[in-house]
Amino acid sequence: MALRPVNVNMKALDEWVVGRFWAQALGWEVSSEGPGVTNVEPGGDFTWPDPAAICVDVVIVPEAKTPAKNRAHIDLATTSAAHQAELIARLKDLGATPVDIGQGDVPWTVLADPEGNEFCVLEPREIYRDTGPIAAVVIDCVDPRAMARFWGEATDWNVHEVTDQHARLRSAKNVGPYIEFLRTPDVKTVPDRVHIDLLPYTGDDHEAEVARLYALGAHDLDLGQGDVPWKCLTDPEDHELCVLAPRRTP
Repeated sequence: MALRPVNVNMKALDEWVVGRFWAQALGWEVSSEGPGVTNVEPGGDFTWPDPAAICVDVVIVPEAKTPAKNRAHIDLATTSAAHQAELIARLKDLGATPVDIGQGDVPWTVLADPEGNEFCVLEPREIYRDTGPIAAVVIDCVDPRAMARFWGEATDWNVHEVTDQHARLRSAKNVGPYIEFLRTPDVKTVPDRVHIDLLPYTGDDHEAEVARLYALGAHDLDLGQGDVPWKCLTDPEDHELCVLAPRRTP
């Protein structure tokens, strides 16, 4: 039994505008599984779910983003200095704006999407050369070691490079982006606007997977979601996550 990270879930006042921005930013396609949801996925022969990509789901909400920095964000990969400069310029043309979150003089650039969700355009790094356009989903935390333990046991991803400051996970197939936990002094002050969706494997029991997360230290989360087929939880550091309904066997 294990769960697969499959989506970065973003809340937005205008899910179509934000979804279209991310589709153009990533070079992916946009669709909608229903009202108020915009799905952003690779095109071509990609079939969700696939560890080669963590997709982006943008979901409409009535609340605007607060000034607080999101505790989770996307890092974009680049292959050269020229690619980084071209991507930054193109993202600004699409509506991204520079953001100062106290990063100082660093080789990457911090931007925000049209509704203020922060993300980074990284300088070329060898570790991200084969991840696709998303290098990593980065989550601020107090204890990267504890987060690596929880998420490593919650998912079927492998844990890499665990230190007191940083932890990194990647698909057991060694493809696609990383999930990274970065130690910061920040604590949660507002509901998460960006979180990861997890999906059971076909044939696995949804309730059993949720129970397993409880045993690892997860907690229930009531967002007013009502009677829905997914389960809203938080990890031991109060990062929000959803366990999606499993796919049925044909």
